[in-house]
Amino acid sequence: MIKKSKKNRYTEVYALGQHIDMSAHKARRVIDQIRGRSYEETLMILELMPYRASYPILKLVYSAAANANHNMGFNKANLIISKAEVNEGITVKKLKPRARGRGYPIKRPTCHITIVLKDLSLSQEYLNDNYFLL
Repeated sequence: MIKKSKKNRYTEVYALGQHIDMSAHKARRVIDQIRGRSYEETLMILELMPYRASYPILKLVYSAAANANHNMGFNKANLIISKAEVNEGITVKKLKPRARGRGYPIKRPTCHITIVLKDLSLSQEYLNDNYFLL
């Protein structure tokens, strides 16, 4: 039997962006750069990246940090990106008129992006308090 380790779910906050108009492959290129980094370092990286995908990801990171600050009272300086994932969404299909009355299909891919922030100060206290329980 596989034992799952208990996580303190009160140290994690997330933000979810659905139906973002870009391919998941292009968004993953940016997400892979910020996974595991601190909140402030992530903001600097995303503001300087030249990719189109960095703007919606930056908005999601801001939103997750605002959720952490407002809902849980976390300090933004202690946040790290513990989990960041990109999944494919629906593909919007359209027809573009072409020569001789024919229709040319256009496929617009979308993606769903999830950003999970973790407060390091609370998780360290949780590990120190429950050291003997593990």
